Amino acid sequence: MDLLSSVLREVRLESAAYRLLELRAPWRLRFDGGLRGVHVVACGRCVLRLDGEPPRDLGAGDLVVLPQADAHELGSVGSAGRPALSSLDLARRTPGTRLAAGGAGELTTVVCGAFTFGDGDHPAVAGFPRCVHVPAVDGQPPGWVAGVTGALLAEARDGGPGSEVVMARLSDALVTRALRHHLQTADEPGWLRGLHDPHVARALAAVHADLAAPWTVSALARAAGLSRAAFARRFTATVGQPPMQYLYGTRMRRAMTLLRAEHATAAGVASRVGYASEASFAVAFTRHTGCPPGAWRRRSRSRTAAAGAGPPSSPAPPVTAEGALARRW
Repeated sequence: MDLLSSVLREVRLESAAYRLLELRAPWRLRFDGGLRGVHVVACGRCVLRLDGEPPRDLGAGDLVVLPQADAHELGSVGSAGRPALSSLDLARRTPGTRLAAGGAGELTTVVCGAFTFGDGDHPAVAGFPRCVHVPAVDGQPPGWVAGVTGALLAEARDGGPGSEVVMARLSDALVTRALRHHLQTADEPGWLRGLHDPHVARALAAVHADLAAPWTVSALARAAGLSRAAFARRFTATVGQPPMQYLYGTRMRRAMTLLRAEHATAAGVASRVGYASEASFAVAFTRHTGCPPGAWRRRSRSRTAAAGAGPPSSPAPPVTAEGALARRW
């Protein structure tokens, strides 16, 4: 399995139902964050305003994926000074999946959805970009975008029994392909750029294939086919953090996942994430989370039980995008 697929399985990508927005100028919608968003401009044009970044002009056929769940706005051209309508308020007052807003001007149709990561603190997620923009060419999206979004649009308009499942599976494919597009075209530092660099990708693949190995910078450099100094510089510049910091974060996230399992012992988890002793693992884990492994496990299970998810010994249920969408969108 390729590394992108492996990591997306680790972070547990889940997509939610989509809604079809029919918007006539002037209009301005605010998405307050908390969900990782997907927007497909089916027709018309609009402006994406991501907090802290310059506005992006979007047109028919454009796809935008927001992997970091950042607050943002969509609006008609020239709407910057208008009051923004909350997308959540619009959804609450409109039954069904087709939502309408705005005035009497130019029509823009946007298919909007959301997705979650079951492990949003995974080190790879921190390295995802804030915005993945797959632009259309002369109003025509790339073939893979057209195929998937056409099916999504049909489900959003005409959905029947099983429609949410269909849209979730289509969205999984759309998000994955968008991340692959960014991997192949972007040049800013991040985990996806690391996959595009053949030397760094070999090191990343080695780490994820055998997290328990006694990795050092020198050992990872050998896996990458570079000298130690050249590898350290290249990894840091490409991924955005030093190799051992990435390794440490990856091991701790895996340890937290394993500790949630009912029968995993601290000693067993230690050996599976590359620590020679339970004591050294406990020190590293406490540094990362602020409490020892046993206390962290008890706290995690207490939170699960308090939330009504079952007895303290039960593993935590997955976070579903459908539930998140119902609460926030």
